[in-house]
Amino acid sequence: MSLFDKFTTLQETRQALLQSGVNPFHLTVEKILSPTEAIMNGRHTILVGSNNYLGLTFHPECIQAGHQALDQEGTGTTGSRMANGSFAAHGYLEEAIASFYDLPHAIVFSTGYQANLGILSTLAGAGDVILMDADSHASIYDGCRLSGAEIIRFKHNDVSDMEKRLRRLGNRATHTLIVVEGIYSMLGDRAPLAEMVAVKKQYGATMVVDEAHSLGILGEQGRGLVEEVGAEQEVDCIVGTFSKSLGSTGGFAVSRHPLFDMIRYASRPYIFTASPCPSVVATTTAALRVVRKHPELRQQLWANANRLFNGLITSGYTLGAEVGPVIAAMIPNKELALTMWQGLLEHGIYVNLMIPPATPNGECLLRCSVSAAHTEAQLTHICQTFHTLKEQFLS
Repeated sequence: MSLFDKFTTLQETRQALLQSGVNPFHLTVEKILSPTEAIMNGRHTILVGSNNYLGLTFHPECIQAGHQALDQEGTGTTGSRMANGSFAAHGYLEEAIASFYDLPHAIVFSTGYQANLGILSTLAGAGDVILMDADSHASIYDGCRLSGAEIIRFKHNDVSDMEKRLRRLGNRATHTLIVVEGIYSMLGDRAPLAEMVAVKKQYGATMVVDEAHSLGILGEQGRGLVEEVGAEQEVDCIVGTFSKSLGSTGGFAVSRHPLFDMIRYASRPYIFTASPCPSVVATTTAALRVVRKHPELRQQLWANANRLFNGLITSGYTLGAEVGPVIAAMIPNKELALTMWQGLLEHGIYVNLMIPPATPNGECLLRCSVSAAHTEAQLTHICQTFHTLKEQFLS
């Protein structure tokens, strides 16, 4: 017996997948051509699974800022901010994030994953309760486990179930942290946040909203679902990532609570992780400026999302949620999902293949993420290819 024996079943599953003739494990991005194009496995490919929602990965202001930071501050920080000190640019980015949300406090983390680990594991602890949506991202699950708090899941986007579980906690509800997401990454559906906030207020709980997939997308200023539903005064903390709409890497948390900044002195994922490198901080700060100066990017994203959504609906696909930046086509079974994913790839289109156990309710999904940088010609080709594959495999 060995500790590695636990991976035998996983190996068998992987081998069966490879024998099907589809190999999603060895897809190589050989060259990035633009925010929406790449050479993948030797083929010119349209990227429809990159989460590059506003297309900022090649924005000239971001590129220039990254070059300048590399020239002036080098390639990396070589340690954590607690041990090695903060670069001035770390502070500038935190000020920019706080200003963007019109909130007094911001903390920057090295990844979005680290942001959830760092905030959730520090806000809640032994003797507390975390009430989380069952469809939450893996980083939320892991942050909750790391906290040592009691973890209770409620049915996805079910306000009644959330309220029932809070009610059962009695006086413990005031020591309960509720965690939900603005836009859920698999199906693209939104939390019924206004109703959830009302329940949270009723019981005196604390709420964290992960806006990873809604930053730059929802709300008049692009601040996410919290802004769109007018809950900015009620939500206790917003977490998010720079790796979607801002085209970078890293994560953040913002809050109006006067003690929020103390988290950086207690959060192990913050204290013991190397801080973001100068070029990443610079490109992220520049991307925030672009988002604020160019609301037309958000408008173009929504125009593109509507075009793709309507194209897939017209072709007869069942989609996971209302129109949005994440558009997930539901496929009846794993074999068809693999075949259609491969068919899209052969037509020069890359989408995310999502199969159980990674998906909600055991669904098989072809998950698209729309970008403001997608052209009309690209979207037409994507819709036509989906239609062709629907006629070929799902009729």
